[in-house]
Amino acid sequence: MKAILYDAPRSFSYRDMPEPTIDDDEVLIRVRACGVCGTDLHIHEGEFGPRFPLVPGHEFAGEIAAVGARAGTWRTGDRVVANCNRACGHCFFCRRGEALHCETLKAYGIQMDGGFAEYLKVKAADVFPVSGLSWREAIMVEPTACAVHGMDILAVRPGSDVLMFGAGPTGQVLAQLLKHNGATRLTVAAPAGPKLDLAARLSADRVVAVDRNDPELHRKALRDISPNGFDYVVEATGAAAMCAEAVHQVRRGGTVLIYGVYPEPATFPVNPFDVFRNEITIKGSFAQIHDFGRSLAYLESGQVKVGEIVTDDFELKDWGAALDNAWARRGIKSVMIPPGS
Repeated sequence: MKAILYDAPRSFSYRDMPEPTIDDDEVLIRVRACGVCGTDLHIHEGEFGPRFPLVPGHEFAGEIAAVGARAGTWRTGDRVVANCNRACGHCFFCRRGEALHCETLKAYGIQMDGGFAEYLKVKAADVFPVSGLSWREAIMVEPTACAVHGMDILAVRPGSDVLMFGAGPTGQVLAQLLKHNGATRLTVAAPAGPKLDLAARLSADRVVAVDRNDPELHRKALRDISPNGFDYVVEATGAAAMCAEAVHQVRRGGTVLIYGVYPEPATFPVNPFDVFRNEITIKGSFAQIHDFGRSLAYLESGQVKVGEIVTDDFELKDWGAALDNAWARRGIKSVMIPPGS
């Protein structure tokens, strides 16, 4: 089969590899599409804990091509997605029911081979059926699950005034969930362009263009919208400097959610007296592990709309061009298409 294989950070090739051999409790998936995520850019740089050699890609969707002897009732041809994260089940955190904090958490496309290939094998227990979604929509199940987990962490109170920085792919989903789950007024702040325009159509009550060269412009616009700050501020850009901006924009007694994926060495300044005096809560949201079912419910019901989020298709052999496209921030989200799909 054809696949993208990384031997080391920044070192990849499009090559022939043996088709995976499944164990009894696994299924083989013929990949029809696999989304390009900001996490894949970190993996390219050797960040986010990848294990090389590695086939990346964790937002995959496809058809079952083979079923293990103990893999349940799955049949060849079933349209599926699969939860990319696997916990050990027996470490300190797993035994506390906190599987996402597993000491040896692994993920397809990060520590195990993923979906930038014609085929991959996954545990049958990780597989979910997909109906009523195109392949381009189905690759959004995993990002939507991450957003669902983010909503659990944030715990928005009904009637809240919410600000989100960023309008990337998962941010577009999170913004819609915020409107469904407590945000009476949602403001999205991001650089002017197609992403901010899409947020205005899908979710935001107001949008504010962020000018990184003159941040006082968006700060003034946000003060005009909510002079006392916002009940909740979500930082979804992945730019560490915007974390400090988020803390600056939250009102007394408010909550900041650090939701983006940041370079591992990145830091941002926080004034501890402000946190103390204003009783600010700062939370983090990392990935997901038990949220595929709710994610599918939102997508298959049409309550969360993702049809306009995937804007660019690339053949698997053109992974280098897809990387360049992602670094340049062209479009909103890309999807990799294996041969024959």
